Amino acid sequence: MFKDFSWSCVTAGFVAVLIGFTSSAAIIFQAAAAAGATPGQISSWIFALGIGMGMTCIGLSLYYRTPVVTAWSTPGAALLITGLAGLSMPQAVGVFMFSAALVTICGVTGLFARLMNRIPLSIAAAMLAGILVRFGMDVFVAMKLQFTLVLLMFVVYLLAKRVLPRYVIIIVLVLGTAYAATQGLLKLEGFHIALARPELVWPEFSLSSLLGVGIPLFVVTMASQNAPGVAIMRASGYQTPVSPLMTSTGLATLLLAPFGCFSICLAAITAAICMGKEAHADPSKRYVASVAAGVFYLLAGVFGATVVALLAAFPPALVMAIAGLALFGTIANGLTVAMANEKQREPALITFLVTASGISLFGIGTAFWGLVAGTLAMLAFNWRRQAVPPQTAAEDTSAAASTSTSHSISR
Repeated sequence: MFKDFSWSCVTAGFVAVLIGFTSSAAIIFQAAAAAGATPGQISSWIFALGIGMGMTCIGLSLYYRTPVVTAWSTPGAALLITGLAGLSMPQAVGVFMFSAALVTICGVTGLFARLMNRIPLSIAAAMLAGILVRFGMDVFVAMKLQFTLVLLMFVVYLLAKRVLPRYVIIIVLVLGTAYAATQGLLKLEGFHIALARPELVWPEFSLSSLLGVGIPLFVVTMASQNAPGVAIMRASGYQTPVSPLMTSTGLATLLLAPFGCFSICLAAITAAICMGKEAHADPSKRYVASVAAGVFYLLAGVFGATVVALLAAFPPALVMAIAGLALFGTIANGLTVAMANEKQREPALITFLVTASGISLFGIGTAFWGLVAGTLAMLAFNWRRQAVPPQTAAEDTSAAASTSTSHSISR
């Protein structure tokens, strides 16, 4: 790993953690409060989630030598805000363990992997672009909040992309942070150093809470997080086996649930940052970015509220801009792969539009419905058309890799 080390990977890992925490940490606090958590127990939640995500990011990435980024389930946390109302903390822990056990079973049996392997790469790439397009647009939306700051970051991005493309995000982040500091935009008033103290809560199991909250948490985690996570991995050209990832994240959640870890799953948006060209030009070395993200997650877990306060000090406009700029290349690549196969182009377009629309039904996020819509369109347009054998995901990946190689040679 030290031979593959690069500062661009470290920056990608930091940006991934920055975006992950600043975008949804408040939802975690609300979910914990819904179960009647004390301030100490809320700190323990951050500790357990940080340790779990850090260990799985580092361990799985090093083992497979591919970028494997994990996260908490933000849709799952949103579900818990209402679902945990009226439940005690021991019952909440029982719900977490039950949901984690179901994820582990999916990994051990391989059912989820077989389902995901049947999704064509064009559909997966379109869903990736649909998820990330909002972040690309947020670069320009952020100009409404801090026009000068974001415009400066955008101009620096264009110039650095031409001169030092490998370090473009590092340069933009450093200069953007420096400008924000000179303008008094960094809010460090709430920053203080304190270690998190894990608090153990023994689980209690009740049929009503397991059926009413545990199963919905499992479904939302698999459909809104793990499915997009696998699709983004495939669209980025990585064939990391899915079942061991499900088993590992399920077991990690199961072990850490008594300390407040409600769900560890595959990341989608933050994973795309670590899998993009901005992390490293060589795809085989991008796993260092996810290892770096794991290290930052461990620090976040150990220092708990301290890291949350530090990351919250960044102005929202800066976070929106750095996220979008870091994902420009990934969005472009996703759209290229999605539209490459003429026979799958329209289903891919439908997938992209549905995913980008932000539609959410039955508590399940837009990425899942984009997959459903694209798959149905694929079946409708190509049913019983066997004159030309349909490209499999593996063939699509090979073709995409070949195209990418030829493009890099031509450049």
